[in-house]
Amino acid sequence: MRKATVAIVGRPNVGKSTIFNRLVGERVSIVEDVPGVTRDRIYAEVEWLSTSFNLIDTGGIEISDEPMLQKIKNQAEIAIDEADVIIFIVNGRDGITAQDEEVAKILYKSNKPTVLAVNKVDNVEMRELLYEFYALGFGEPFPISGTHGLGLGDLLDEVVHHFPEIEEIEKDEDTIYFSLIGRPNVGKSSLVNAILNEDRVIVSDMEGTTRDAIDTFIHKDDQDFVIIDTAGIRKKGKVYESTEKYSVLRALRAIERSDVVLVVLDADTGIREQDKTIAGYAHDAGKGIVIVVNKWDTVETSETAMKEFELTVREQFPFLDYAPIIFLSAKTKKRLQRLTPIVKLVSESHSKRVPTNVLNDIIMDAMAMNPTPTVKGNRLKVLYVTQVGVKPPTFVLFVNDPEIVHFSFKRFIENRIREAFGFTGTPIHIIARRRA
Repeated sequence: MRKATVAIVGRPNVGKSTIFNRLVGERVSIVEDVPGVTRDRIYAEVEWLSTSFNLIDTGGIEISDEPMLQKIKNQAEIAIDEADVIIFIVNGRDGITAQDEEVAKILYKSNKPTVLAVNKVDNVEMRELLYEFYALGFGEPFPISGTHGLGLGDLLDEVVHHFPEIEEIEKDEDTIYFSLIGRPNVGKSSLVNAILNEDRVIVSDMEGTTRDAIDTFIHKDDQDFVIIDTAGIRKKGKVYESTEKYSVLRALRAIERSDVVLVVLDADTGIREQDKTIAGYAHDAGKGIVIVVNKWDTVETSETAMKEFELTVREQFPFLDYAPIIFLSAKTKKRLQRLTPIVKLVSESHSKRVPTNVLNDIIMDAMAMNPTPTVKGNRLKVLYVTQVGVKPPTFVLFVNDPEIVHFSFKRFIENRIREAFGFTGTPIHIIARRRA
């Protein structure tokens, strides 16, 4: 189900990033008392009263001919267009400024539900500052303090009240949904066309040609698939074209809808830091992952070259040690026939369940060979193991003391599970709990 999206908007230096960090629960945005510090939108998932939504932090809207400020303004306007609800932040101590009025004009044109929040109202005595802001025309202003976290509950109640009814699209459980993510120009659209054996998606040598996510249904190898092609994710700070930044949230939504994610790398240009960031999105989302090295026709295709590149991938992506790697060429279609069977295998692993009795036999045998560690005189005892979820597979260890379950022990358990049951291409979550 698609989550609602909320954009935090306002002129520079009214406390937008501070409020964003309060709502997210950690310091995600850079906070500095200098206008223009937030130069790009930042996305995060927030939950309020069992309702999850995407939150966008924006650069301050400032009317100016200066190129950077104009780009920040463009970014904020794109965020407004993307949002279902807007939080308009003003500074209660400054009163209504000319820039506030300019922002209000932009919001009037959007016709989006807008909740007005008056920041820096740090105590009850300051509430008389609110009356002036009725003149902006957005109804009742909500007094808040980003610094002290005051008034945010009432603000979020009002925001959630304006969420649209988002119709949930039923997914066919027998259909595998997979998306392609990666830097611009790694050949994602060419790969989609090669899989479909037709020019269904526009392909161009210009970076960033694909602007939106496109769903395409195919039936291959007795299996139904839906391919979600996504726009390339650019490195922050490098390009400020608004449509490029706009594509990032769409790509993250595509990951959210996928069973399996193909992380596409460019064999010609090699691995870049941004590839790791992009792959991290899919890993954090708990999706099945296949690493696809595209354009393998452009490099030396000896067995030695392939092994060396695979070793580099494993070194650069240690958190994806479970993901299979496939080398192919969308242009020549070499090894392309191996792709959908791997996607199917990873999807099956992602939703695999292991019988509890078999699982416990495997884990207890493994611990008999490798005794559990002792921490401060207290030996760890694993009393019971059970699988509690799929997509991704999630296991609970019932132990005598969860505090002494080290990361290395969880990795040991994960490795034993993978050795016994496979789970190719899917992350495994292991949770330690005290048995009552």
